[in-house]
Amino acid sequence: MLEDIIKERLKKIKELRQIGVDPYPEKANRQFTIGEVLNNFSSWSKTKKKISLVGRIWSIRGHGGVMFCDVKDETGKLQLVLKTDILTGEKMKFFEKYFDLGDFIEAQGTLFITQKGEKSLLVNKFTLLTKSLRPLPKAWFGLEDAEERFRRRYLDLLENEEVKKRFTLRSKIITEIRNFLNKDGYLEVETPILQTIYGGANAKPFLTKLEALNLKLYLRIAPELYLKRLLIGGFENIYEIGKNFRNEGLDREHNPEFTMMELYSAYKTREDLMKLTKDLINHLTKTFIHLPWQIIDFEEFLKKKTGLDFESFLEQWLSKAKTLGIGGINPQASKEKIADDIFKKLRTEIKNPTFVINQPLAISPLAKKRIDNSQQTSRFQLIINGWEIANGFSELNDPLDQKERFQEQAKLREKGDLEAHPQDTDFIEALEYGMPPAAGLGIGIDRLVAVLTNAPSLKEVIFFPFMKLR
Repeated sequence: MLEDIIKERLKKIKELRQIGVDPYPEKANRQFTIGEVLNNFSSWSKTKKKISLVGRIWSIRGHGGVMFCDVKDETGKLQLVLKTDILTGEKMKFFEKYFDLGDFIEAQGTLFITQKGEKSLLVNKFTLLTKSLRPLPKAWFGLEDAEERFRRRYLDLLENEEVKKRFTLRSKIITEIRNFLNKDGYLEVETPILQTIYGGANAKPFLTKLEALNLKLYLRIAPELYLKRLLIGGFENIYEIGKNFRNEGLDREHNPEFTMMELYSAYKTREDLMKLTKDLINHLTKTFIHLPWQIIDFEEFLKKKTGLDFESFLEQWLSKAKTLGIGGINPQASKEKIADDIFKKLRTEIKNPTFVINQPLAISPLAKKRIDNSQQTSRFQLIINGWEIANGFSELNDPLDQKERFQEQAKLREKGDLEAHPQDTDFIEALEYGMPPAAGLGIGIDRLVAVLTNAPSLKEVIFFPFMKLR
C-alpha cells in the first residue's frame, strides 16, 4: 500500500538523521549535465576523466556486488554502475538500504561502456541529495487518468516525455514570436492587470478588492484600452504578451486564465495585420504554407450554414440557436450576439487557415465601421482547425463614435448581457487628445500552441489548467 511505502521512507529519513546524514542537503556538486556527458562520452571515457553529475533515480537493478541505477536530469538519462570492488561493501549496503526510486543522487566516477554496450558511469562516490517520500507513479500506480495528469502536472511531466516536449515547444514559440515582432520594429510593453474599469473585449470579469484604498478592482479581460493609450502617448508599434482573465466556462477552448499576445500599430489597417498574422504563423511553422489561406465574410458564412442573415427575424435566430443545441442565450440578446454564438458553434467546421471578416458593429464595439457598410466593421478573426486563433481590426479612434458605442453597450448590459463592454470615460478623454489611425491584433497563445502541436484541448498546453474541485 502507498501508506506503507511512505511510512517506510519516513523511517529511513529518521535513521539517516540519526547517523548524521542530511536527507536534504543544501549543496550539490554538479560538474556536468547528463546531456553534456553523453555528447562528450567518447573522448571522456578514453581519458578516464572523472566527472560529477546529479539526477533523479529512475530505476534500480541488481543487488550485492553490483548494482545498476538509471538517473535522469532535464537533458537526458545515464546508467550508474556501483561495484563492491570500487565502493566498500558498507557503502553498497548503505545505497541498497536507503536509496529508492525518485530520490535525487549526486554521483562521481569515470565513464565506460558495459559488456551489453550501455554507456555508463562507474561510481566511486555518491551522495543523497533529496529523499522522496512518495513513489513515482510509473513504479506504483501509473498516471493514466487525464484529470490526474492535469492536477499533478509535475508527475505528468516526469512520466510523459511528449508532454514535456510540447511545453518546451510552447516556450520556443513564444520566444520566436518576440523575435519576429522585435525584428519588425515592435516594442514590448506592460500594462496593468488590476484595473478599476475592465475593457477591451466582451467578457465577464473577475472581481477583487484593494484593501488599502477600499477600492473595487477587476482582473483585466484584455490590455487593449491601455495599449491604445500608449498609441495616444506617441508609441507607434507596441505589443504585450501576458495573462488575461475571463469569468467564463471551462471547455476545450477556454480556461479562466490564459495568455494573449496583443499588438497595435499606428498607420496600419486590418489588411496590414492580416498579412502580418499570416507571415508570423508561416514563420513559426511550415505546416500551413502549402494550405490555402481563405477569406470569407462573417454574414455570408452564417447564411450558407443556417439560411439566415441579419434581415431575418430575431425569433428565427433564437430558434436556430436552440436547434444547434446552444444554451444560455438571453432572449433579449441582439440578433448579432446570437449570430456570434452560432458562429462559435459552427466555426469548428473550418479547418484550413481562414480569415473571417466584416463582423457586425453590435459585437465589435472597438472596431472601425466599414466605409461601404455602416453595420459591419473592418475586423477579422483567424480560424485554424476550428480554433479562433486571432482577432484584429482597424481601430476606432473617433471619440464621439466610441462614446456612442459604449452607450449602446450600456443598454445591452441593462438587458442582461453581462459580457457587454462597460463605459470607460477616462479612455474617451484620452481619445479626445487624438489617436492616430491604427490597427490592433490579439493572438491567443494557448490556442496557437494547441494548433501547432496538434493538442486536443487547452489543458494540454497550459502547465496548470484550472480544474474543478474534487
